[in-house]
This record gives sequence, structure tokens and C-alpha cells, in this order.
Amino acid sequence: MITRVARALAAAGVEAPRAEAEQLAAYVLEVPRGRLALADGFTPAQRDRLDALVGRRVTREPLQHLLGSAGFRHLELAVGPGVFVPRPETELLAGWGIERAREYAAPLVVDLCSGSGAIALAVAQEVPAARVVAVERSPAALAWLRRNAAGRAAAGDRPIEVVATDVTDPDLLADLAGRVDVLLCNPPYVPRSVAVPPEVAGHDPDEAVFGGADGLDVIRPVVGRAAVLLRPGGAIGIEHDDTHAAAVPALLRGDGRYDRVAEHRDLAGRSRFASASRRADGTHADPAPAWQTDSS
Repeated sequence: MITRVARALAAAGVEAPRAEAEQLAAYVLEVPRGRLALADGFTPAQRDRLDALVGRRVTREPLQHLLGSAGFRHLELAVGPGVFVPRPETELLAGWGIERAREYAAPLVVDLCSGSGAIALAVAQEVPAARVVAVERSPAALAWLRRNAAGRAAAGDRPIEVVATDVTDPDLLADLAGRVDVLLCNPPYVPRSVAVPPEVAGHDPDEAVFGGADGLDVIRPVVGRAAVLLRPGGAIGIEHDDTHAAAVPALLRGDGRYDRVAEHRDLAGRSRFASASRRADGTHADPAPAWQTDSS
């Protein structure tokens, strides 16, 4: 049965057909994936249910929508239509932010473009002393964010604060100006001209994926506003497209209020996110003069 499902998924272009076939089978059988070999066979009703799920997956409906959840670090988050499905690569940014937050006794952490709440809730779970503020503007995504936040609070994690607003608002979180220890952001950053997989094009919200012509429409105002929100010495981490390895660090340096700008790569060597610190003296350095040609 699983082999047949894997073949169907492979024929539809799914990247990891065997793994997904096992996940779907385990979901239908209501057993952990690691115990599939010990499970009884499928009943006719379970076989029909599995076939129905496979029929949806071969149309490239996201696996996480079929399962109703997505794993992120130590969490299982509810996801579905209207919210961006958190990706494993974002765990790198979350992990970096968690390490920065652990440097403080009672850190204030802000998660911009929170979506499902993946980053915010991971920080709240792994840094129990942290006050975590999650910002999201989409009504559909906010419903998933609040659902996940309530679920994690009921499970015993420290409750997070959810703020419904646009992260490009020039007065964003004005009451927190100069107080934030760690600011994290996984914004829409894909350049508009880039072709994305069917699971993204057909199901992830457009506003959570694309960041304008060059992918930086949200990142630019976030860089500026974060410098106001962060306390001196506070840290910022921004996920970006792998074509932005130079562009996002350049925005941070060019702002003049950051130092210790760094670019971070994933295990495959792809540029994944940029980080920086708010200048410890709280001042605004003069940006380097723009390079010009003789004909400028």
C-alpha cells in the first residue's frame, strides 16, 4: 500500500514521495511513523481515506494541509488555508534568536510577520522567562496564530502577546521603543518574478510569499523600525531569499544604527538569514558613501 502511494506521489512530482507516503499512512492509521511496520493492515475505510488524501496530494495540495499541522522545532502547529506553512529552514533563524534571548534573564522578544506563530511560540517554549510579542496583519493568519498560541498556553508554555498590525507601520509597537532585546522576522521576501512550487503558488498566501519586485519591500521598513525598537546592544535576525546574501546585510549596514552585521547560511550553503546588533552606544553612524563611477 505504501509503495503504491509513493509511486503515485513520485509521478506527481512530489520531492520526497516515500517519506510522505509513510506520513500519510501513519496519519490514517493513527500511529507514529516509526511504528508503521508494527501496525495492522488498513481496513477498507482506512484505505479509502488514504486514497482520498493521496488524490488531494497529487494535485500538490500541501502535505501539512492534509495532516492539519506542521512540525517546527519541538512544536506541532495547526496550519491550513490562509496561513504560510512554516519551513524547516526557518528553524535556523528561530534557533539563533533563542540563543540570543537566553543571554538575558527576562528578555523581550518580538516576532514580526508571525504567521502561524512558529518563531514566537518556539521562543516562548524554549526560553520560558521571555516575554514574546507576535505581530501579524492578515486576519486569516491571525486566526491560526491565536489558535496555536492558545494551544501552547494550555499546554503550559508561557502565553505570548498577539498584536494585529502591519509591520511596515512607521509607529509599529511604539510602546516598546528602545526596549526590545531580540527582534526576529521571517517576512515575505520572494521577488515577484520568481517561479515558486505548486504547493506555494496555489496554497500559501500571496502576501506571505512575495516581497515586491526585488523581494525587499517589507524588509526595508523593518530594518528601519527595528533600529527604533531595539535597545542598545539588542539583536535583529531577518530571513531572506537566497539571492539577498549581499542586499540585506547592505541594508543593515547602510542604516547606520547597526554593527556586527553577519550573514548566515544553511547546511547546503545557501544564504538563509542576516543578523546584526543595535549599536551599543545607541548612536547613528554615518553610512559609507555610495560608490560612484566617473560618469555619475
